[in-house]
Amino acid sequence: MKIANVSSAPCWADLTTPDTSAARRFYRSVLGWESGELPGEARGYGLFALDDGRTVGGLVPTARPDRPAAWLPYFQAEGVDAVTARVEGAGGTVTAGPSDMLDQGRYAVCADPAGAVFGLWQRRAHPGFGVVNAIGGFCWFELASRDPAVPTDFYATVLGWATTSPDENGYRMWTVDDEPFGGLLRMNDSFPPHVPPHWMVYVATADCDATAARCAKAGGSVLVPPRTIASGRFTVLSDPQGAVFGALALNPLSGLAELA
Repeated sequence: MKIANVSSAPCWADLTTPDTSAARRFYRSVLGWESGELPGEARGYGLFALDDGRTVGGLVPTARPDRPAAWLPYFQAEGVDAVTARVEGAGGTVTAGPSDMLDQGRYAVCADPAGAVFGLWQRRAHPGFGVVNAIGGFCWFELASRDPAVPTDFYATVLGWATTSPDENGYRMWTVDDEPFGGLLRMNDSFPPHVPPHWMVYVATADCDATAARCAKAGGSVLVPPRTIASGRFTVLSDPQGAVFGALALNPLSGLAELA
């Protein structure tokens, strides 16, 4: 991912979980993240950070204990209210907001026409990611959808994204200003029918296999064992509460790990 924290690009990700204490222990064991809760009126919202203090993402307790754990990506919006109007005009839905998050920014949570959920963030005091692409930071954002034509048109209208031509497997990359930041994956028969279209976040790691092993040891699940692709080596993991995320050891020759 060569870009971050520019208009329409990925700018943040947070984990909603029914057990924030367990999540803190798990991600520290697997990814080395430190964490803490914000003071004041943040209602339990916390931050994940590298050991040098650079912020990776957020952590928030679920509103109800029966709600599933999940990672949510956010894309930068210069005006959240205007972008949410485009979401609804293009066939998506706005499930929360637009609302102010104290003095930190303005946000909304939306779903595309196929039901994949994502967030929008308008920066104020909180600029977004403190680190990307470095080991332990987010590096790729991937949408899995059963009909790629639907999200291609939707995100072009709402956020101005373009896509590359599909590769031999039908995989496309999302771009902003001609720079790739994520992928569009067609959901084939390997995805069970009950799995809905969804966004997935990937964390950069130095050793994909070791990360998967730490996940299993810490009580998580290895959903897709480590495998090699053109851009590097990746695995898909789940934390003990069920939140799914990917880990990716990028191939330096891919060029995707360089910030513009």
